[in-house]
This record gives sequence, structure tokens and C-alpha cells, in this order.
Amino acid sequence: MEIDKGDHQDQEESSSLTLDWRGRPSNPAKHGGMVPAAFVLGLQAFEIMAIAAVGNNLITYVTNHMHFPLSKAANVVTNFVGTIFLLALLGGYLSDSFLGSFWTMLIFAFVELSGFILLSVQAHVPQLKPPPCNDGEHCVEAKGFKAMIFFVALYLVALGSGCVKPNMVAYGGDQFDQDNPKQLKKLSTYFNAAYFAFSLGELISLTILVWVQTHSGMDVGFGVSAAVMAMGLISLICGTLYYRNKPPQGSILTPIAQVLVAAISKRKLVCPSNPQMLYGSQNNAALPHTDKLRFLDKACIRVQEGTNTKESPWRLCSVTQVEKVKILVSVIPIFSCTIVFNTILAQLQTFSVQQGRAMDTRLTKSFSIPPASLQSIPYILLIFLVPLYDTFFVPFARKITGHESGISPLRRIGFGLFLATFSMVAAAIMEKKRRDAAVNHNETLSIFWITPQFLIFGLSEMFTAIGLLEFFYKQSLKGMQAFFTAITYCSYSFGFYLSTVLVSLVNKITSTSSSGGWLHYNNLNQDRLDLFYWMLAVLSFFNFLSYVFCSTRYSHAPSSLPQPNSKEINPYSGDDNIP
Repeated sequence: MEIDKGDHQDQEESSSLTLDWRGRPSNPAKHGGMVPAAFVLGLQAFEIMAIAAVGNNLITYVTNHMHFPLSKAANVVTNFVGTIFLLALLGGYLSDSFLGSFWTMLIFAFVELSGFILLSVQAHVPQLKPPPCNDGEHCVEAKGFKAMIFFVALYLVALGSGCVKPNMVAYGGDQFDQDNPKQLKKLSTYFNAAYFAFSLGELISLTILVWVQTHSGMDVGFGVSAAVMAMGLISLICGTLYYRNKPPQGSILTPIAQVLVAAISKRKLVCPSNPQMLYGSQNNAALPHTDKLRFLDKACIRVQEGTNTKESPWRLCSVTQVEKVKILVSVIPIFSCTIVFNTILAQLQTFSVQQGRAMDTRLTKSFSIPPASLQSIPYILLIFLVPLYDTFFVPFARKITGHESGISPLRRIGFGLFLATFSMVAAAIMEKKRRDAAVNHNETLSIFWITPQFLIFGLSEMFTAIGLLEFFYKQSLKGMQAFFTAITYCSYSFGFYLSTVLVSLVNKITSTSSSGGWLHYNNLNQDRLDLFYWMLAVLSFFNFLSYVFCSTRYSHAPSSLPQPNSKEINPYSGDDNIP
């Protein structure tokens, strides 16, 4: 008995079906569009405000209130941030497979809110913290029940935030019909608006909320984060009547595993020269066969042709199923090329802040700029640039290229990666100037000298980060948008981990018997941070060249869009006149 030939068509139809809040087919006149997407943007802005306010001052709370040693406190912070981004994969998987984006966000936003509340309670109640230590007294590190309460609260926040993050972007994108050209143009505007909301939330967090934590106490600060998160939940719930919801498709990993198992089990077979002989290619497959990764095509070879025996789905897969796996594999090089970009981001949040501490932070005689506030510079720039980009540049570029986004997401990412190199060049030049002034002339330069590296990176981030989100959402498969969006967040984790590895390697390689490495002394006037920045600039440039190579070889168009010609598929071939 042959496998039902309509299985894939039915699955594709079900994946494109959208429902209202009652589970009925959605009405395009009532559901979806920019209005419900705006409610999701509200959640995104409030959520990033809440989580960033905790993350930016967490090391201060852990050292000053929980009395952890500095090395242990640093690990607490890095593990917390890394866990959030890695848990994004779990959130994307649960959403696409079982819960749907709305219920995933609703459930885990409450989990995140409960974590903020517990943090606030723990910071306020003296019995849940170690006793304060005065000058000259030994500080008692938080252990046992007190440490347990803290870590339970912290990782409730991490679990909630990690599972909410990818679904916010994907669910907002779900409010637009990609088969409608007008809606497709609005989808591009939505991705720009999503990053505007993110930048606004970060800016408010780095300024107002951090100020509240510093001047009113961490318990009040955590409480404000809880209140802000509650406002985000209210924003999400207010749009319930207007959302269009994509139903979950069952486990998204099982079909992928089936293709890999079937291809490996048939590895000794020879693929037919005619692709029409592959299973599922004759039935108007949702994804046409491609010649990439031909090894996977072996999963489509029927070994029991003409018999009444039904082959197991772990032995026989359709062309559409195999092509989905090919798309997943083909985006990995694009994803990999953004890791170095996030390694540069890690420098701006660590070493560049240390640069600021070694400079004159006075704006006036009575007011000084906190070095950590330098991180707000890219977001200030983005708040102004993103609306200008979407209002003026996109319509202008759209007339020239014909692309609904003005320029394709792949081109946008490439331009951002190219600019990131110059952020490190500016950082290296200014660090050399600062170091020479301090060592040779005993002068302290103004902190404003290092703003160019933040400004350039802010411009770079506008292209790279937004382009990456748009690329993964549009190029991904129906029913896997949240999971693919979650992959972009993993780049942040890998970028920060790579930064740690690079610092260790550089110190080891550049150390000699008479002196330590470039970053050994924890004193910028003795270290050679400028040389480390030059190394990152070179690494970033070669990463850009690698990206150009990978993007020119990327050959999958968005699965939900028509594939009219090869120029749409390959954004670096020929001109930019992409339909």
C-alpha cells in the first residue's frame, strides 16, 4: 500500500491556514495587519525594558548584595544571558510544534513575570539575603536557601524571556499574509518597527530603569521590571480579538530526523538521474526538487516499488520533506557568519566600557557620564535611523530594485557586516590615541572620543540585526517561523562565547617569559587593547568575505513566495532588480 500522496499538500494547506481566537478561520478584514502587530510590539518593548534592566545591573546586585566573589558573579551574569538566548530554541520549538505563538508567549510571559516578582521580594526581605557587610567586616556569601531563592527567581526570568523572545518577532510577522503583495511590503515595515521597539526598550532600560535601581534600591528596581513586564502582558492580551493565529504542526524535529535517518539508511543506493523518479516529485510538491545536497535525496528512493507494502516514514520521505531539510542546512553558513558580529558587540559591552572608565567622563563640572551608558549610543542612533530608513530609503530603493524590502535581507546583512569592521577600526585607532596620551603625556582624553565606534556599530546593527530577522522569517518554512527566528538569538550566545575564547587565546599566544599577553594586566595603560581591536577588525573583514561567498551560494527562495528567476534566489548575482 502506497503512502497517501496528498499528505504533503494537506500539511501545507493546514500550515497556511490561520485561525481567530475562537479557533475559527480568520477573516482578513478583521484579523491580522499592523494593528494587532502593534500590540505584539508593545510586549516586545516592555519585555526588553524589564529584562535589560535586570541584566545590566545584575553583577552589581550579585556582588554587593549576595556577596558573591567577582569571578563567580561574572559567571552568574554570563550564564544567565547565555541561557536566555539558548532557551529561545525551546520557545521556538514549543510554539511551532505544540502550543502556537500566542499561548507560548502568554504562558512564559507569566513565568518571566513571576521571576521578576520573586527577585523583587528576595531583594526586599532581609531574611532572604545575607546580612550586609560594613567596612572592615567579612562579607558572608549567600548560600543554601537564600542562594536557592535567588537562582530560582533568576532562571524563571531566563526561562520566560528565552521562550518569549523568538515568538514575539514571529507572531508579529504572522499577522501579515506573505501571499499578498501589499501585506508583504507591510511585513518589511514591521521588522523595522520591531527593531525600533527593541531599541526604545533598551534605551529606556539603560537610562531610566537603571537610574531607578541605582538610586531607589534593587528591590524597587526589580519591582519596576515586574510592573513593566505586566504592562507587556496587558498589551499582548489586548490584541486577542484581532490576531490571526497559525496552528501548531506537531513536532517540527521529527520530519527532519526522518529525512536524516532515511538518507543514512539508504546511503549505499544510487540516486536516479531523473528527479521525477523520486517519491513525491510527481504530485505538485510544495517545494520543487533542487540539485543541492543530493545525498539527502536518497531518502526519497523507493525500494519497494510496485508492492503493496507501505514503507515506514523513517525509510521513505517525500521531495518536499527533503527540500525542507536542505533549506535548514543551507541557512547554517549564513547564521555562522553573524557570530563574529556579535563578538564585536561583546567588546562594546565590556572592553569599550573599560575604555570609558579610563577617560574623562565629565560633561560639565557637576555632571559625569556613567561609562556603562555608552551602550545606549547605538540605540539612540537606531531610534532616529530606523524610522528614516523605513520612511525614505525603503520606498526609494524599492523603485530601483523592485524588492518589497528595498534591498534584500541578504544584502542588508552583508552591508551591516561590512560596517562592523570599521567599528573595530575606529575602536583601535581611538584606543591607541588614548593610551599614548595617558602613557606618554599623562593626559586623559574626553570620553566622547570613543563614541564613533558605538555610532558605527549602531548603524551596522540596523542593517545586520533587522536583516537577519527578516531573512530567517521569510526564508524559513511554513510552520517553523518561531524556531528559525530563535536560531538568530543563538548567534548572540555563540558570539559572546567566542569573545571569551578569543581573549584567552590572545593572552596565551601573545604572552612571553618577560611579559603577559595583550589583555593580561587588567590595566588598559599596560595592556594592548588597540592590537586586540585590530585583530578583531581583520577577523571581521574576513568574516565579511566569507559571508559574501556563502550568500552567493545560497539558493533557496522563501518557501511561501513564488520563485520567478535565479536573481531573486541569489542576491549577489547580476543586478539588484529583484522582483
